[in-house]
Amino acid sequence: QVQLVESGGGLVQAGGSLRLSCVASGRTFSSYPMGWLRQAPGKERDFVAAISWSGLRTLYADSVKGRFTISRDNAKNTVTLQMNSLKPEDTAVYYCAAGLRPDKLGLSTADFGSWGQGTQVTVSS
Repeated sequence: QVQLVESGGGLVQAGGSLRLSCVASGRTFSSYPMGWLRQAPGKERDFVAAISWSGLRTLYADSVKGRFTISRDNAKNTVTLQMNSLKPEDTAVYYCAAGLRPDKLGLSTADFGSWGQGTQVTVSS
């Protein structure tokens, strides 16, 4: 089992930037893919971005491509999500999540097992 703690959320105006961080402890962090997902009020949890255990492969939801960047530092057990050109529709609780299988970089909530507590991102228009 892995424990995940997110930070970096907040309130920002449209067009602004935020950087989310997630620190992992417990299970070997560097062996598994990591991801970010988000849940807006009244909606299901949606995939945002994922990164392979090596950091060499990334996946993004179409809605954030070109604006968000996921990265990881295995030496520090951290994964980050740099969010630029934020839009009001990016408003959601953002969750860091650990992949279930070392060899699968997925983009479904079913591909992730351990979850953080979430951090709120609010983008005002």
